[in-house]
Amino acid sequence: MKSFGATTTIAASTETIWKILTDAPNFPRWEPNVVRVEGKIASGEKITVHTKLSPNRAFPVTVTEFAPGKRMVWSSGMPLGLFKGERIFTLTPKSNGTVEVTTREEFSGLLLPLIGRTIPDLSETFQNFAAGLKKAAEAVK
Repeated sequence: MKSFGATTTIAASTETIWKILTDAPNFPRWEPNVVRVEGKIASGEKITVHTKLSPNRAFPVTVTEFAPGKRMVWSSGMPLGLFKGERIFTLTPKSNGTVEVTTREEFSGLLLPLIGRTIPDLSETFQNFAAGLKKAAEAVK
């Protein structure tokens, strides 16, 4: 498995953070890596993500897990489990009123040794995502 991720602590409610994470049209306002997100971010829905990292490529994903205010998973891949990518969003409320948000991308499958070599280091991308989400959520009054 190959993975990338970032964790941040946000001084906002899980409801505020969840609303931002599921508002597809407004993703580019706070997510510095995204050009646009097409579709509705909800359980079982298919969405398409367009990024600055790969401007000539769209990333179609399916929302395979959707637990409002807690966890969401976007999945894509090849048939027969040859290659799979999952982006996992986890919100964990803390006793001090903040929320720890972790975002991870996990790649797996039989073709990972071949395809994995073409995947760039996404560490900075995830750090930028976390910082953008934190700023957007903490700006909500």
